[in-house]
Amino acid sequence: MNIFYLLIGVSLLAALVFLSAFIWAVRTGQFDDTETPSIRILFDDDEVDKIDKESDNNKEQTK
Repeated sequence: MNIFYLLIGVSLLAALVFLSAFIWAVRTGQFDDTETPSIRILFDDDEVDKIDKESDNNKEQTK
């Protein structure tokens, strides 16, 4: 019966670790750009660099 208390404690600790990792990822902007990765494979590397630079310029202009 004592092992159940240990397993519940460990599972709650693991859940808190994953929740804090998710909150950190959201706050640091990991999920902000959802459009560019899906179209990035369609372009050559040179064109992707141009798109990335344009999006960086647009972000700087909006600040």
